[in-house]
Amino acid sequence: MLTRWAYALSESMLSEPLPQRWSHSLGVAGRARELVTILGQDAELMEAAAVLHDVGYSPSIAATGFHPLDGARFLRDQENADERVVRLVAHHSFALLEAEERGLREELETEFELERPELVDALVVCDMTTTPFGGHTTTPERIEEIVSRYGPDTIVGRFIQRAAPEIHAATDRVSRRMQAAELNTQPT
Repeated sequence: MLTRWAYALSESMLSEPLPQRWSHSLGVAGRARELVTILGQDAELMEAAAVLHDVGYSPSIAATGFHPLDGARFLRDQENADERVVRLVAHHSFALLEAEERGLREELETEFELERPELVDALVVCDMTTTPFGGHTTTPERIEEIVSRYGPDTIVGRFIQRAAPEIHAATDRVSRRMQAAELNTQPT
């Protein structure tokens, strides 16, 4: 089972060296479960990608210092992970924009294709509506928290400020899809 493997791997990579990152990853996976009505057959895939999205922070595999790239490479090269999970991890939360800030955009783009936009949006929402401790938050609050934690003039601070409009747009798209799904499941 894909999710069982993903949880075990993520826990082994994050829980001891980075317990807060592990809590965040569990929260992101919980948010993925909340989107099951719009994910359909991709629900398990999304939950696996959600719990693994930050595995690249693990000190045992951090090579470039850019966690989406490090995590995706590890999952692809060491774990032979599902290609779609790898792509979602590589591109979670508009990673191409941060890769650009780091001078790694070409590497990320060349090595890992983008996954379907509706799945990318779903993972953005899961990540950007989860606090560092795994609780729920809004995208404006999450972006503000990231900027204040890293600083507005750092690579991460600049990236998240650039990505903010895209993050909000992804959240709006997912929200509309959830509302439409709820309307379709209500008795007439």
